[in-house]
Amino acid sequence: MGFATMAKAVGALAATAALGAGLMPAAAEAAPTPVKYVNLGDSYSAGSGVLPLAEDVSIGCAQSAQNYAKIVARTNDMNLTDVSCGGAATDDFYTSQQPGVRPQLAALDDDVDLVTFSIGGNDENLFGGMIGDCVIAGIGAGMRGSPCAHQDMGTASKTIREITYPNLVKAMKAVRAKAPNARVVALNYPWIAPDRDAPCNGMPIAAGDGKFTHRVQSWLNDAIARAAKETGVTLADVAAASVGHDACKPQGVRWVEPLLSTAQFVPVHPNALGEREMAKVTAKALGLK
Repeated sequence: MGFATMAKAVGALAATAALGAGLMPAAAEAAPTPVKYVNLGDSYSAGSGVLPLAEDVSIGCAQSAQNYAKIVARTNDMNLTDVSCGGAATDDFYTSQQPGVRPQLAALDDDVDLVTFSIGGNDENLFGGMIGDCVIAGIGAGMRGSPCAHQDMGTASKTIREITYPNLVKAMKAVRAKAPNARVVALNYPWIAPDRDAPCNGMPIAAGDGKFTHRVQSWLNDAIARAAKETGVTLADVAAASVGHDACKPQGVRWVEPLLSTAQFVPVHPNALGEREMAKVTAKALGLK
């Protein structure tokens, strides 16, 4: 074969190869990196009481495998680290809550894209103390009048104003500092009692203390909203969405179980329906599905 003939043959082969390459599909684009999502917080954040429990988490945290954060993460293909723990107060963001459980802020770093939490209800034993005081006061008064309101009104207001609110601001600032590139979302608390004085099945408190119980929770939710605004944190308004779904409503309607509950092992906490609805509120606040 002469040089000219060989050149023509090589040119033809090159043209054929180029044509074949042009018909080949382009290389698949790299899959997007999943959102790095961290859930912090207390028992409402952990879903304590909703079975089954999450694996590889301290049993003392009573963290559910079906809490709102896990639902949001599954629905939106996120990479979730969940360090929420029942009983957590804002102090547990910075210190170990129990043996083997690291400070919750240790889960955060510059690579985190999203952080969610509910926190504040356990500071100064606010929720637990209020419910306990109201039950004792109600029984002592024969379930008449509003003995808890008369006893605890000033104390609860002062605690939230002088202790809980500053603690919330400090905690939210700390989250933002540890995860500077993350979207941060604080959930408030779904209603335990409606804004009225009336008997409530499963809640052994005086009928006249219903409004007081609601009012204390509204002070706490307001403190969360104000702290979020001050620190640039997004608020997921679970309380507004939960109106009409308090613990006094029938099973299947209520998002929070009453004190005398047979539906789950941790009463006065969100049930499975409540956690699913909390997931919807959180997703909506983030513009997600």
